[in-house]
Amino acid sequence: MPLPPLGIFDGVAAGSATSFESIATATGTGSSGTITFSSIPSTYQHLQIRYTNRMGAAGDNIIMRFNSDSGANYTRHVLYGTGAAATASGSTGVTSIGVGSFFNGSDTTQPQVGIIDIHDYASTSKNKTVRVFTGIDMNGSGDVDLISGLWISTSAVSSIVLSVVGNTFSTNSTFALYGIKGA
Repeated sequence: MPLPPLGIFDGVAAGSATSFESIATATGTGSSGTITFSSIPSTYQHLQIRYTNRMGAAGDNIIMRFNSDSGANYTRHVLYGTGAAATASGSTGVTSIGVGSFFNGSDTTQPQVGIIDIHDYASTSKNKTVRVFTGIDMNGSGDVDLISGLWISTSAVSSIVLSVVGNTFSTNSTFALYGIKGA
């Protein structure tokens, strides 16, 4: 049996013009460590955030929270590789989902890029699952990260806050929120 074509997400071609709709974009200010998407409509099946970001220090971490929930209601798993080694970790009962880090140094001239998928965000009967693919190439070093997360809540997601722990989003940082239609 042949495999389905690449780029298929819930039966909708990932690159088709009718499957993704832009909801909002945000750009870093250089003086704030927070990006907020609020008043998210509940008319899509899934959400996706695509970003490019430059951070200034090794270990800077982008975290994500839903609906202003900063309680210990999240879990996360991380697998990252540097080309020389791979590392995995997991946490339960944490206060956010980490969605991007510079594990292997930093470079203010090279962007980290990422895609964050938030599944069934409008459901009021399911906890929310998050899938992240992110990485950076720093001319011979860098890393690739695969992250999964769970928000243990059946509330529909109406706002998303992305924050840099201990730093700010540069003016070169851009975040775009898309709604993904169902099949």
